[in-house]
Amino acid sequence: MPNDKKRYRLLVVQTQKHIKDFLDFPDTIYKNDNKWIRPLDDEIEKVFDRDKNKLFRTGDAVRWLLYDIEGNIVGRMAAFYDKRAAAKYEQPTGGVGFFECINDKNAAHTLFDTARAWLEERGMEAMDGPVNFGDRNNFWGCLADGFHEPVFNMPYNPSYYNDLFESYGFKNYFSQYTFHIDVKGGLQSDVLREKGKRLLKNEDYHFETIKGKTVDEIANDYLTIYNKAWARFPGVPQIRLQHAKALVKAIEPIVDERAVVIGYYKNEPVAFYIMVPDLNQVIYDFNGKMNLLNKAKLFYRLKIKKVCTRLIGLIFGVVPEHQKKGVESAILLRFEDEIYNDNFPYTDLEMNWIGDFNPVMMKFVQQIGGRIYKTHITYRYLFDRAKEFKRAPRSL
Repeated sequence: MPNDKKRYRLLVVQTQKHIKDFLDFPDTIYKNDNKWIRPLDDEIEKVFDRDKNKLFRTGDAVRWLLYDIEGNIVGRMAAFYDKRAAAKYEQPTGGVGFFECINDKNAAHTLFDTARAWLEERGMEAMDGPVNFGDRNNFWGCLADGFHEPVFNMPYNPSYYNDLFESYGFKNYFSQYTFHIDVKGGLQSDVLREKGKRLLKNEDYHFETIKGKTVDEIANDYLTIYNKAWARFPGVPQIRLQHAKALVKAIEPIVDERAVVIGYYKNEPVAFYIMVPDLNQVIYDFNGKMNLLNKAKLFYRLKIKKVCTRLIGLIFGVVPEHQKKGVESAILLRFEDEIYNDNFPYTDLEMNWIGDFNPVMMKFVQQIGGRIYKTHITYRYLFDRAKEFKRAPRSL
């Protein structure tokens, strides 16, 4: 195919019509794929809402639609940067995401070229993609293996997307794995089980669900643990209390209190395991819309009929000074107290977002019965093509 990018026309998303087209375009890509579940429009739009996304305070974002010469939309993409996160890398790094495109390298490369130019103008020297302008546990990574039904807010894409990124020159910065676990299988490693039991005998530690806790209490505990356990990784900035409260409030309507466990040492929070029901088992026919009818469906299916049998492991963290002591095992043993009750409906757990730069966590999840179920790739593209490419550094 000749390298003729002139046959495509780009348009910046500005009007309500553009936004609608941006949200609706994936229907074209996945019209014959019965595994795809359209994300909720509101979940995408809040990423680009300057009043809701705090990253606009230190960065910016733009969205494009790509048209062919006949006026058909053939692609879409966003580009964004956050100065605080960008500064953590050897070279300032922005991101591209919400990428959807026909299977045409010229079309995809037109989008990538445009994003690169936009980011370079703003002082960036590299771009990661496909990523989110916000939390890593949403809309992050290009699915490369395990094309199963997606869980809520996790990326699903045609297999040719990897080729579109790699043909442009993107390289694998890190892979992130989703592990599947049989909930009723329990903690399968005898060694870990004994380690957890020993720790539970230590009166300085205790573990509890969030039942009866206020939003402020949960948010403060989450803030403390997250900033110690996760903000030390590359490109993960510390969060503030306002952000922590926003996350807790966001999951409050759907969370099952039995599926969030927090660990304490001398009453100070040191570990958490946050799991939520997979809303994709509820919203599969919503077509992205959360209108009054679908809100009623959501409540009925989630709270009355209780159709969710799958949990999503949203985030699992232990502060560094309490790692390798059995805290990870003890928190799962506390969760077992809930799962063996007769009215506990969940049979499957998907633990998302375990990076290949975190071999300790990968080994732990495998020891408790997890198997790699899906692989997503976070790609990086260095604007200076002569510069040495380095993969994400491993955690200790």
